[in-house]
Amino acid sequence: MDFKLSKEQLLIQKTAKEFADTILGPHREEIERTNDIPQIVFDTLRDLELGGIPHDIDYGGGGGDYLSYALALEQMGRYSSGAASIITANNLSMNTLAKFGTEDQKRKWMPDCLALKSFSSFAFTEPATGSDPKSIESTAKRDGDYFVVNGTKRFITNAHLPGPLIIFAKDDTTGFPTAFLIEKFCEGYSISERWNKIGFLGSHVNDIYMKNIRIPIENLVGELGGGFKILRQNIAFGKLSISSLALGRAQGALELAIDYAKNKTRRGVPISSYGTMKYRLAEMEIQTEVIRTMVYRLAWIASNWTDLDQIAKESAKTKSYVTRVATDICRDALQVLGSYGPMKEYRVEQLYRDSSIGELIEGVQDVQHMIIAGHMGLK
Repeated sequence: MDFKLSKEQLLIQKTAKEFADTILGPHREEIERTNDIPQIVFDTLRDLELGGIPHDIDYGGGGGDYLSYALALEQMGRYSSGAASIITANNLSMNTLAKFGTEDQKRKWMPDCLALKSFSSFAFTEPATGSDPKSIESTAKRDGDYFVVNGTKRFITNAHLPGPLIIFAKDDTTGFPTAFLIEKFCEGYSISERWNKIGFLGSHVNDIYMKNIRIPIENLVGELGGGFKILRQNIAFGKLSISSLALGRAQGALELAIDYAKNKTRRGVPISSYGTMKYRLAEMEIQTEVIRTMVYRLAWIASNWTDLDQIAKESAKTKSYVTRVATDICRDALQVLGSYGPMKEYRVEQLYRDSSIGELIEGVQDVQHMIIAGHMGLK
């Protein structure tokens, strides 16, 4: 296996790191204080063309692969997983169109979203059913050349921003989930107040209320009743996004811990010279490299996959382990900083809060292990 990054991948990594260090870093406290993303973040992401890295150039994408995408998210995760969610939420919907959309749908929706001129959302989760696709309660009833959709979706990222929305509802023909495209803020679309989260600040999640939204038949995505297949594939790709951000948080926490240990003195010597501190920092380094290998491997699989079962299993394994270990690394960084660790003037507490949410997005640990066990043939 060749672990060497290509020139293109190294360039994207460098570009994303510079963006993270010069834009996200200086504006991190503002994002945390206001729970909003400054316009300069949006503008710079557009200028650097970081919004559509893994997508086809013909539709406004960057023409890169999913390893390039993971490399960029890793750098952003060092400072703000919330700000990076602009890209991850967009990618989730755009990946659906790239794999299942018609040519007309791709031409109509993808260019503006990948250029971050509009912001897509992916609406699956519901209040009563969580993330169980078999229990979706939203409905889509055929009415001539339209479907009439009713229902509620929960915790939807970018629901407050203009752009397309991919929703899943049970159609009255097959009785199974089907994917549809709508334009947010169309007639019958409304949202709740944003939910107040402990982390991923800057990223808004709202409930979506759909009341008799009329969707033209040409906005059907994939096959009627084919929503489960779309969900299964897309959630696997979503786990790559979440794992990449978790890796970035681990790397950020490690960097902060090393810097603090080298500069904090006790009895005239840096605490990094203490044997116990060396052991802790070395263990953090080992764990970070382990999860980096897992994330990069999953990104390679995402770029080259042919077997849906394989990517579903590997994404569950990676997401489960990487997000959990990233939280452990951030917790260790808190220990290194001691009483300074939980202070908001220091970035470690934010990385730890973001990590606590990262373990939950795209399915909790128990769900991931059920997926893994299923692919192991365990009944």
